[in-house]
Amino acid sequence: MKNSNGIKIIAENRKAHFNYFLSEFTECGISLCGTEIKSLRVKGCTIGDSYIVIRNGEAEIINMHIPLYEQGNIFNHEPLRTRKLLLHKREILWFDKEIRTGGYTVVPTKVYFKNGKAKVEIALAKGKKAYDKRETIKKRDLDRELAKGGNY
Repeated sequence: MKNSNGIKIIAENRKAHFNYFLSEFTECGISLCGTEIKSLRVKGCTIGDSYIVIRNGEAEIINMHIPLYEQGNIFNHEPLRTRKLLLHKREILWFDKEIRTGGYTVVPTKVYFKNGKAKVEIALAKGKKAYDKRETIKKRDLDRELAKGGNY
């Protein structure tokens, strides 16, 4: 399922769109080992519970699940290992400042292949309150009714 830009989406984090107000979307690379990239191409990954932390001046993604590669041998990877994100130093410093001062968190929203390279789209996220989530559900239901041809 490639689109015209050479992008093939592997995983989307729909949970993030429901639980957070998202802003400042950024594309970054991800450091993977050989069996991880092969497994991504075959089986995909799960980023529903993933988040990004900044340690020692590096951005890392936590809880990104890439299943084991079946043809892998003793060099197979750990499915939930911490992986390094490839960002410029100024981007890492900016995200770190927003996390520390603005009360934000950083979450992955998409994992995709762009011109054969694995990329992760990350976003600055601010948590939604319960009433915000109810409002989102109400709007989604109303849009669904209007699409069906309801009488609203």
